[in-house]
Amino acid sequence: MTKLLHLLFALSTTWAFAQAQPQPTILSERERARVVDEILEDRFTNLLPQLMRREGIDMWVIISREYNEDPVLKTMLPSTWLSARRRTIMVFFDTGKEPSADAPEPVEKLAIARYDVGNLLKGAWDIDVRPNQWDALADIIQKRNPKKIGLNISKNYGHADGLSHTEYDEFMAKLPADFQKRIVPAERLAVGWLETRTAKELAIYPLICRLSHQIVQEGLSEQVIQPGVTTTDDVVWWFRQRITELGLDTWFHPTVDVQRADDKKFDHLRTFAKRPSGEVIMPGDLLHVDFGITYLRLNTDQQQHAYVLRPGETEVPMAIQKAFQQGNRLQDILTERFQAGKSGNQLLKEALEQAQKEGIKGTIYSHPIGVHGHAAGPTIGLWDQQKGVPGPGDYPLFANTAYSIELNAAVEIPEWKKTVRIMLEEDGLFDGQHFRYIDGRQTEIYTIPRKLGYVK
Repeated sequence: MTKLLHLLFALSTTWAFAQAQPQPTILSERERARVVDEILEDRFTNLLPQLMRREGIDMWVIISREYNEDPVLKTMLPSTWLSARRRTIMVFFDTGKEPSADAPEPVEKLAIARYDVGNLLKGAWDIDVRPNQWDALADIIQKRNPKKIGLNISKNYGHADGLSHTEYDEFMAKLPADFQKRIVPAERLAVGWLETRTAKELAIYPLICRLSHQIVQEGLSEQVIQPGVTTTDDVVWWFRQRITELGLDTWFHPTVDVQRADDKKFDHLRTFAKRPSGEVIMPGDLLHVDFGITYLRLNTDQQQHAYVLRPGETEVPMAIQKAFQQGNRLQDILTERFQAGKSGNQLLKEALEQAQKEGIKGTIYSHPIGVHGHAAGPTIGLWDQQKGVPGPGDYPLFANTAYSIELNAAVEIPEWKKTVRIMLEEDGLFDGQHFRYIDGRQTEIYTIPRKLGYVK
């Protein structure tokens, strides 16, 4: 891993905006595969036993068919497996033993398949002995005699609800009645696996977030935007093309919108449900972008602002700067309240109450992020549910989990005779004691063109 981290930290400039930070090196497909597999092995070896014991499940069975993969199983496939094969069944069994020279790993990892799943799951189906795959699975279960058998069944999280009805019926038809009584939902185990970031992942996440930030800064610059000519759609598709050129991926289509001194109301509901497209970007516009990338199986989700300077202007108007400060303050109000064990709904309630005391008209809709963009874990409000979110909002905060701090502050701009919304989103980590942004956050609105000498 040392060699790969060295490669990740190697820097090279790739675009003409010379005052920006150099862009992290993007690994080749082969190097990416090596990183992914090393991280996956570490997660299986060090994280999985902790989670299974925390949730009291000594056997976890994950079943998927090709092209209908369980979201959890997708995160467990080696780099060279892009999907399940035929029916892929994974079994994780906690032996209850502590690591030793004879048994270095307390969790046995098996694939009820005709071959190994990469180097990490041993194939445990001898078709000559048991021609039926379900019989082979039932035999494995009976021989190990688990107390609880976790299946990915969940009301609250699609991420943890990956067992299809057909697979469940066929499995139960072959499982002896005594073991059927031991079936339990593996929701919290699945969410724990998806939401927890390991030390190896945290070593690379800052570079992924930095890369995403730099693409945003490039897109919100004179390198891309010519006022009076460039449209918001032009910038959106520039982002998509840039992602492709860099050999990256994204988990959602970017959005770019404007607020300006006109008689149009910036409708909060319209902002989320149906954004206007194709507007020509003009001097005096306050631009907003919502953007994210996928790299090394981790995701980013960021929202930032830029202001297009009018002729003669050298900085963002003071009223808009002060509005932006309210957005930053709302971020602080929320993240200062992060505490292990608190639910997303508790955080939402406390933050909104404090914002109201400080005269900030805030809306909070923050979410976990990691191997999914809108990831599993505690939901901290939805833009249309500010009283709490039953189910996902009741889930507690655990250590080493990542979040997109997504929210907006509505602020009256006297010169514009209207309200603007400062819509911010930045990725951060809660380590169990403190919250920190993975690659910092935007604290000043970018200008187009950039102010001379400006460095983020």
